[in-house]
Amino acid sequence: MTARVSKIANVIVPVNDQDAALRFYTEKLGLEKRVDVPFGDGSRWIEVAPAGAVTTIALAPPMQPGTAGGKETGVTLVTADIDAFHAQLGAVGVDVDAEVSRFGDPVPPMFWLRDLEANIVLVVEGPELG
Repeated sequence: MTARVSKIANVIVPVNDQDAALRFYTEKLGLEKRVDVPFGDGSRWIEVAPAGAVTTIALAPPMQPGTAGGKETGVTLVTADIDAFHAQLGAVGVDVDAEVSRFGDPVPPMFWLRDLEANIVLVVEGPELG
C-alpha cells in the first residue's frame, strides 16, 4: 500500500495583525471562524472557511524570517452571484477591482480583492455547493 494525500487541510495566508484579519475575513467576506487557539510564541492559529467547507484559510503570523502582506495568496473564493457579491464588498469598503472581469466561456466572471494587508484573493462565479 502506498501512502497518499487524502485532502487539502488549509491554505496559509501570513498576516501581521491576526485580530484585524479575523474581523475582515469573517465580517467583510462572511467566512466563519473554525479555529482560534494559542500557537507558538504568543501568536494564535486561526482558521476561517465558508460554511460547510472542508478546506480552511489559516490566518497565521509569517514564518521567520518571512514577511506578511502584499502576497498573491492563491486563494479563490466562489460565489453564485458575482455581481451582487462584488457590489456588497465594495459597499462595505473592501478593496475590490473596479469591475467584474468577463473573458467569456469557459472562463467564469471574476474579480480580485485585497485584504487589509494587501493580500490578493480571487473571487469567481460558480454554482453553490451542498
